[in-house]
Amino acid sequence: MNIMYFVAISSLSALIFSYCLFQRVKKQSPGNSEMQRISGAVQKGANAYLRRQYKGVGIFFAVIFILLLAMAFFGFLSFFTPFAFLTGGFFSGLSGFIGMRTATMANCRTAHGASKSLNSGLKAAFSAGCVMGFTVVGLGLLDITVWYFILNWAFRALPEAERIGEITANMLTFGMGASSMALFARVGGGIFTKAADVGADLVGKVEAGIPEDDPRNPAVIADNVGDNVGDVAGMGADLYESYVGSVISTAALAVAAGLGLKGVAIPMTLAALGVLASIVGTFFVKTKEDASQKNLLKALRRGVDISAVLIVVLAFPVIRFVLPDHIGIYGAVLSGLVAGVAIGFVTEYFTSENYTPTKNLSASSKTGAATVIISGLSMGMLSTVAPALIVSVSVLVSYFCAGGSGDFNMGLYGVGVSAVGMLSTLGITLATDAYGPIADNAGGIAEMTHMPPEVRKRTDALDALGNTTAATGKGFAIGSAALTALALIASYVSKIHEIAPEFNMDLSLTNPLVLIGLFIGGMLPFLFAALTMDAVGKAAQAIVVEVRRQFSTIKGLMEGKAEPDYASCVDMCTISAQKLMIAPALVAVVTPVVVGLLLGPEGVAGLLAGNTVVGFLMAVMMANAGGAWDNAKKYIEEGAYGGKGSEEHKAAVVGDTVGDPFKDTSGPSINILIKLASMVSIVFAGVVAVVHLL
Repeated sequence: MNIMYFVAISSLSALIFSYCLFQRVKKQSPGNSEMQRISGAVQKGANAYLRRQYKGVGIFFAVIFILLLAMAFFGFLSFFTPFAFLTGGFFSGLSGFIGMRTATMANCRTAHGASKSLNSGLKAAFSAGCVMGFTVVGLGLLDITVWYFILNWAFRALPEAERIGEITANMLTFGMGASSMALFARVGGGIFTKAADVGADLVGKVEAGIPEDDPRNPAVIADNVGDNVGDVAGMGADLYESYVGSVISTAALAVAAGLGLKGVAIPMTLAALGVLASIVGTFFVKTKEDASQKNLLKALRRGVDISAVLIVVLAFPVIRFVLPDHIGIYGAVLSGLVAGVAIGFVTEYFTSENYTPTKNLSASSKTGAATVIISGLSMGMLSTVAPALIVSVSVLVSYFCAGGSGDFNMGLYGVGVSAVGMLSTLGITLATDAYGPIADNAGGIAEMTHMPPEVRKRTDALDALGNTTAATGKGFAIGSAALTALALIASYVSKIHEIAPEFNMDLSLTNPLVLIGLFIGGMLPFLFAALTMDAVGKAAQAIVVEVRRQFSTIKGLMEGKAEPDYASCVDMCTISAQKLMIAPALVAVVTPVVVGLLLGPEGVAGLLAGNTVVGFLMAVMMANAGGAWDNAKKYIEEGAYGGKGSEEHKAAVVGDTVGDPFKDTSGPSINILIKLASMVSIVFAGVVAVVHLL
């Protein structure tokens, strides 16, 4: 209980620190009235989108809540489960909403800061990103600790071993609520942002030949709104779900491994220590004027690396004190941290313009858009090799360090701990990710308000860095999703054994049920990506038609004498995103249940395994290819191969347009699909068991 009080204090520390940063950003100058007007329009559009999204999501949550309540009434679930589902979804959505509100407030302040110096712009954007990062970890730990105290009191009459089993079993299910909200936020926000971005680029840059973020482009406000609802609110909900999912799944595995309360305490303590380490790391992020991309990246990396080193130092005495007979678990923590850093470096290598892959991708523009697309796809596929090997090594090391050679359940617990280790510094890692869309918005405001060229140069430098950190953040999220999903698959198998201890699951590849499940699971990411890509294409087509209409019918628009109808594009993106996100979301939720009812627990286990492996590789490929296409375009815009307006630039814009839904819609949404399928399977395990086993 003392440890849980410490976790609660850490969660409050994160929220207080986040609030202080919010106030610091708010006190900075928002710039002139025109900058504030543009920022206000972006904020208004983002709020309107989220209001409409939450209404639709509210209906979904109400239906699932009633379904879970009915299942609890018939004895398939605890009566705590439906309410845990609601709180998981609420806090996931709340963390994204707070991050989005901060980002839309900080964009003009970042642009104004960049008018003074590069460091001022960096500090404004990074501070706003920190609000998102520490809100996510603070609310995540708060949700965990509140439920722990409630459940510990509710089951106080049980012996400790049974009590902790009930606590972790009930806590595991609120991850389904967090995963569901994350999926809607990621998919809906991704469709919105990329429809606006693709529409703005194809008509504005390629057809009309006007600069990016030109105020004459009717889709420019929708594009800036999309950066916030997709890359900030969506990312916040996504990583909230990864964070709590890794902690509670590892806590559940501690029970299966026979470690009891002490084993449950380890992932929660590591998460709490990570909050404090991340707070310390934020104070080391700063840079000098005229810093290169490499120096800017070092500034952000410095804070992340210091936080990671602190975890390395602090984790050992904690494990030595709590589980002195299992000191090998420290190796699992290290393997997760090292894997996270390594995946970040690989992602940076393949997506940053400072390295060969993106430079070669830029060079391919000399022969047209087709070769840009071919080269980008090839590079994205190649980029999956290292992350797959890194995750494999991390699983192997964590499994055997935790004692997997002697106890299978201890090895699985080690894999879960490695996922927690990877996500322990999420507060500052997510800050470097959320910083990117804020810098992108700041560049748009600088362009639309005709600020001096040096301001746009600084915001472009921050934006290009943001593309790399965002790609790194996506790689980090996908890697942690793979490790968390492995822990959840183990939790699913344990759940089936708990419900029907006499049932011996045959998970060999010679079992046709497992094999069919593997094929369905491997197909699922392709189906999901197809639906989300098609959704972006349909929504973008509508925006392209609307932008062309305004260019041709509004007199004086191209001459800058008339103002476009920004609101119509925002409304079209909002309506399209809300309608088109339904099919992918239903596929993610319904498929595991249907497979369970038709094929039983062994088919579901196969589905989860196939979904995890194929989804992980596909998400990495799409995120890295998209990030490289984006930075290849920016590399040309900085003057390479003819610069802006050249044929090479137009070819690169086409590549970036293809990459937009890759990196901001389908790719990052697949990692939620991986975990949501596991969570749904665990929640509905009782129903599947009744149909097939009991």
